[in-house]
Amino acid sequence: MGSASSMLTQYDIEEVQQHCDYLLSQQEIVSMYQRFCQLDRTSKGFISADEFLSVPEFSDNPLSQRLLKMVDGLNFKDFAAFLAAFSAKASMKQKIELIVEVYDVGYNGKVTFNDILEVLQDLAGSFMSDDKREQVLNEVLKEAGYTRKYI
Repeated sequence: MGSASSMLTQYDIEEVQQHCDYLLSQQEIVSMYQRFCQLDRTSKGFISADEFLSVPEFSDNPLSQRLLKMVDGLNFKDFAAFLAAFSAKASMKQKIELIVEVYDVGYNGKVTFNDILEVLQDLAGSFMSDDKREQVLNEVLKEAGYTRKYI
């Protein structure tokens, strides 16, 4: 799997499956590898932030800058492992770990009230004032049975 232009062997596929906790089928891995090779335009064996931004679904995502920090420079095995968290076979724990990683602005392993406010800023942009964002978040937390003190 050294160069992105090389072909996957059966051993490579099985190695990726193991690396991804067997969440991906062999066919899914082959398809992902083909897409990885398309994105790795310079065939250096990893995908840069600019290459990720060439995917419209990614670049149009309001959280793309946050996601870029997670995916910039991924080799194929790590690219597959990142995408495996989106698999229907992924456990709730694996999905939550990904969500925490996306929303954890402070990189402390926790999602705080301020982290969520910052993500809301990314999502709402200038359409919502800081005060309104805080008010909305307090209401959502209240409806979910939480208070700002516990998040």
